[in-house]
Amino acid sequence: MTLLLRLTRAIDALNRAVGWLAMWMILGATLISAGNAIVRRVFSTSSNAWLEVQWYLFAAVFMLGGGYAFLRNAHVRIDFISSKLGARARNWIDVLGIVIFVLPLCVMMVKLGWPLFERAWVSGEVSSNAGGLVRWPVYLLIPAGFTLLALQSVSELIKRVAFLIGAGPDPLDHTGPSETELLAKEIAAAEAERAARGGAPKS
Repeated sequence: MTLLLRLTRAIDALNRAVGWLAMWMILGATLISAGNAIVRRVFSTSSNAWLEVQWYLFAAVFMLGGGYAFLRNAHVRIDFISSKLGARARNWIDVLGIVIFVLPLCVMMVKLGWPLFERAWVSGEVSSNAGGLVRWPVYLLIPAGFTLLALQSVSELIKRVAFLIGAGPDPLDHTGPSETELLAKEIAAAEAERAARGGAPKS
C-alpha cells in the first residue's frame, strides 16, 4: 500500500500541474476574447484563427481540468445526502462509483476519441472557416483529458481503499479550512510580507 500511495502523490502532482496550466489558459482565453472584441469594434475586422484559439483554450480547460477537479473534490456531489452518511459509507460509494462508472467511461472515451485525433492528424484536417486552424489539437484533448481523469480516478480509488483498510486518512474529510479560507490566508500573508518589506528602513 505504501508504494501505491506514492503513486497517488505522483498522479496528484501531475494533475495539480495541469490544473495550474489550465488556470493560465483561462486568462489567455479571456485576454484573446477581449482583444477580439476590441479589434472587431474599433477596426471592424476579425480573425477566425484567433476566435478558434479562444475556443481551443476553453476546450482545453474543460477537458484537461477534469482530473484536477476530482483531485480538489470540486466535482458535483449531492451534499444533502452525503452529509448524512458516515465516512466509511461515503468512501464505499466513491469506490463503487469510480469502478462502475468513472473508469469505464474514461476507457470508452479514450477508445472513441483516439481515432478522431488520428484521422485528423493523418489527413491534416483544417477548420472549414476561412483562416481557421488545424483540428487535431482539439481532437487530442478528448483522449488526453480522459486519460488524466482516469489516472486521477485511480489515485482517488487508492486513497479510499487505504482509508477503508485503515492505512490512510479519510480523503473526504473536509473539516479543515476551505479552499477559499486557505487562499484568503495566503493572500493576507503575502500582503503582510510585502508591507513589512516596504516599511523596513532602507540601508
